[in-house]
This record gives sequence, C-alpha cells and structure tokens, in this order.
Amino acid sequence: MFLNTSLVQVEDLKVEYKVYEGWLKVLNGVNISVGKGEKVGIIGESACGKTTTVKSMLRLLASNGRITQGKVTYEGNNVLEMSRGELTHLRRKKVSMIFQDPSAALNPVFTIKEQMYDIIRISADERLSTSQVHERAVGFLKQAALPEPDRILDSYPFQLSGGMKQRVNIAFALISANELLVADEPGTSLDVTIEDQIMRLLKQIVDERGLSIILISHALGTVKNFVDRVYVMYAGTIVEEGPTNQVFNDPRHPYTRMLIDSIPKLTGGGVPEGILGQVPSYLTPPNGCRFVTRCPYKMPVCDSAMPALYSVGDGQVAACYLYDEKHGAKK
Repeated sequence: MFLNTSLVQVEDLKVEYKVYEGWLKVLNGVNISVGKGEKVGIIGESACGKTTTVKSMLRLLASNGRITQGKVTYEGNNVLEMSRGELTHLRRKKVSMIFQDPSAALNPVFTIKEQMYDIIRISADERLSTSQVHERAVGFLKQAALPEPDRILDSYPFQLSGGMKQRVNIAFALISANELLVADEPGTSLDVTIEDQIMRLLKQIVDERGLSIILISHALGTVKNFVDRVYVMYAGTIVEEGPTNQVFNDPRHPYTRMLIDSIPKLTGGGVPEGILGQVPSYLTPPNGCRFVTRCPYKMPVCDSAMPALYSVGDGQVAACYLYDEKHGAKK
C-alpha cells in the first residue's frame, strides 16, 4: 500500500547475508511506504529484519550483505541506482539515522565538538566560519534538550551518560534530517525513564520540524503512542500493516495477535505465555508463510506459497490465508 504523497517507497525488497554456512535469506519481498510528514513504525521480534530494511534503504548494509531484488525510491529516484555523489547528497541534506547504541555511534577518541563541527561543515551549503559552526552546534544541542552545550562540546563520549550520548546523536541527526529521520530502537540501551524522555523529545522535534520518521522498535507501547501507521514484521516479511490504532485494537494476523497478547498488562490477568516455537532459520526458510511453524491456524496451503496482503479493514491489510475466500475466509 503506497500513499499518493509518498516520500519513500520500498518495493519487493529481498536481502541476503553471507555467513559460513551459506546465504541467509533475511528479507523476503518487503514493501513499505512513508508519506511526507508521516510517522511510520516497524515492529516485530528481535532479528526479524527491521534494521536490515532501513539500512538497505540508505545503502548501509554490512559488507557481507547484498540486495538481490527490489527497488527503493526516494521522491521518485531509485536509491539503489544513485551515484556516490547523489547518495552523499541524500544523506547530507535530506535523511539521517539514529542508531541503536549511542556509544557505538560516537567516536571515542574525538570530542563531541570535533565530530559535530565536521558534520556541520560537510552538510552546509556555504563555507562557514568557526564561530558560525559553533553557533549552529550549540543550536542543535539545545534542540536536543542538552543543558550546558559548551560543556558537552568539550566532552569526550565516555564523559557523558547514556541518555546524554543519545541526545547528542539526535543532535547529530538533526543536522542533515531535513525531510526524513530514521530512528532505530533509539531507547533500547537506556533505562525506561530516560527512554521515555528521549521518545518525547523525538516526537516534539518531528512535529515542530514537520519531518517524516520511521521508528523501529520492539517496544509496542512506545510505537502505539508515537506513529500514525505501523508495519508488523516477522522473519523478514511484512505480515500486517495499517493505521496504528486499528492494528493494535483489532490485530488480524495471528502473529500480530500473539505478539500483542504477549505484552504484560498493568491491569493484571496473569502472566502472558508468549509465542511458542522459534523463528525459522534464514538459511532454509519455509517456502510459504514464514510463520507457519508457529501458527495455530496453519493450513496446507501455508506450507507451499506465501500469502498476499489481503484487505481486512479500512486501510488495514494482513498476509494470511484466513482472509482468502478460496481457503475459507475468516472475517
């Protein structure tokens, strides 16, 4: 499902990783769209392909990864066919990414000032004086709600707490994120109170600047309160998509239902059982639906062919044969 005002479109994306045993078939025909000014979430268990999807969009895959099929367009331009100069322009002027681990994203042997000044100079349209660069650096740090920006600039990463380092990374991202911000588990390595502060800050910045955002997370509550539309991923495939409230209040795919039911409730009701079974091996994934090994509703057809995304509501789709009339539709 693509929007008319689409900023980014990912079509039938397939990605593999080379390992000792062979090629891991991770992404299997992923389709995603992000509209201008839209907040989109991608949720799913760890290692389901969320990070691989967005890294493919920006051509940031590790050296052992390869895109074997698909198309990624940004404002109608194919990112996978861009020259080095075009790709550099995209990363410097339009799109930026906040990575999971704030410590790993910062160079430990340089001060924040040295790293930030370089990013500002590279991203600027004109030559800037040192005082102009400093003024912009202070401004971005203030936007990221960092106190004492001058002290922060003179600090090395190890001198900052985890929350402050993530705020610094947000400030770095704001330098070039003029249209799209990709946030990959931005609160994973932080305690829950700091994570909440980071997410509130991100939402405020995105709203104030009118940015599009792709928020990747396995913290379902965070996603529910942040994004307009959500994609549910399982083992490298999109199994459900739709408006956030619809997907969370009326999940249709068996995996989405079980994922939401596995969340502990503040109202009690016992300990959730979780989802039984394991994610299939990417070396030898099932030919059909990749959830077939754990699904309580599996049918013979599920083993042989991947299901399409069937319409199950207003703007909501689910990749499940339960909604295919030929195999006994379930409404």
